[in-house]
Amino acid sequence: MPPLVSFVIPVKNDASRLQRCLASIVANDYPRDRVEIIVVDNESTDRSAQVGVDAGATVTTSRAGSVAELRNNGAARAGGSILAFVDADHEIDSGWIRVAADVLSADDIGATGALCQTDPSPNWVQRQYDAMRSRLTSRQEVSWLGSGNLAVKKAVFDSISGFDPLLTACEDVDLCNRLRQAGHRIVADPAMRNIHYGDPRTLKALFFGELWRGRDNIRVTFRGQKSFAQLRSALIPIVELLAMISGLAALVTGYYVVAGACWLIVLGLIALRAAFLVRRQLTRTVWVGAQALAVATVYDMARALALLSQGSHRARRSV
Repeated sequence: MPPLVSFVIPVKNDASRLQRCLASIVANDYPRDRVEIIVVDNESTDRSAQVGVDAGATVTTSRAGSVAELRNNGAARAGGSILAFVDADHEIDSGWIRVAADVLSADDIGATGALCQTDPSPNWVQRQYDAMRSRLTSRQEVSWLGSGNLAVKKAVFDSISGFDPLLTACEDVDLCNRLRQAGHRIVADPAMRNIHYGDPRTLKALFFGELWRGRDNIRVTFRGQKSFAQLRSALIPIVELLAMISGLAALVTGYYVVAGACWLIVLGLIALRAAFLVRRQLTRTVWVGAQALAVATVYDMARALALLSQGSHRARRSV
């Protein structure tokens, strides 16, 4: 008998996208009686709860301070041996559950998933943002997977006490760090395709989104095992923030050469990110380069400023 898979979906006033998400789960080519769906409603004022009920999900209302806490609340009610964490603004492919169960059939693998893909009809901001994501062509071990497209063995999840409810962002990085520290492998499979309809459509949305996501980046990175990619992600905002502050101080005090050098450091790091984005795309024109530079600038500025002014999820959702 195939394992029971429990989906845990947190939601807050996102009825239309939740409906699409639930439809994609129900449409999977996996026995319906082996799929449990738990919608954790964070006191929505729209039809989110009713959408869950209509799709046959178990709907529970939970007032929580973080999405990590919402997911933990849903996981505590789950009866399956596999927990599938998918967010309301995501849509999964029809073979997602089957692939997840297959990957997790190995004793030493604790979690699986794949990096999501952007809206099928993206604008230029979304295309550039999506270029930051790595793309795998085959099943392979990774150090991290996002919590919007993640399947974890429930026994493993419980053994490490789930997500840290005190984290408002980067809770997935922290969970994956602790999974690996406990001796479990994380294996990604590109067949677990997942479309994220919540990617930012404007530079303003990108700024507030990364201002929110960057708030716990440093804290989480230096908690556990550190890969080069994780250290780079944490250190670049620190370097950029210090360079910006030093540049402004040097400008005010009349040290113009020092100010210029500091700002060259910032611009150089942004240019490297922009070049990275361009290199990952099939079309490489001046216009694409300008788009990449704009997205890289907003992204880096938000991540650096997140060290000083932590963004809120409410502000992110309002733009």
